Amino acid sequence: MTKPHARDLRKGRVSEPNRTYLITTVTHHRTPWFHDLQAARALIRVLHAESRHTQTLAFVVMPDHLHWLMNLAGSVSLAAVMQSVKSVSSHRINSLLARRGSLWQAGFHDHALRREEDLAATARYVVGNPIRAGLVQSIGDYPHWDAMWL
Repeated sequence: MTKPHARDLRKGRVSEPNRTYLITTVTHHRTPWFHDLQAARALIRVLHAESRHTQTLAFVVMPDHLHWLMNLAGSVSLAAVMQSVKSVSSHRINSLLARRGSLWQAGFHDHALRREEDLAATARYVVGNPIRAGLVQSIGDYPHWDAMWL
């Protein structure tokens, strides 16, 4: 099975204001940059800074990827929000880690939630990733997540 090309991830993508999206994006070569506490916290600060264009419902920063459940607000496209998150976080984290080069893999995966999909169940799925990955026994032991219901 071949990996999808970044342009293939854009096929059929539509940005709708006030729509809830589950976003997944991975680091370049799946490098675990977010094992570093400061790098993970820098990414989380960037997510919070996007509050002018999004409402974060839940997120988890895994060692080599991000899951982000959010509502898209206003007229800014999903692609523009993700470009901003990836660009700003790359600059900050590269500076923090005294490195150069790509931090993120090109593209991202998005799933627009249907009205009938359960937001709380999706949020539980998002924040449960560290447990399923075997990183912790309890989500309370993992430092890089948040959900508006907790």
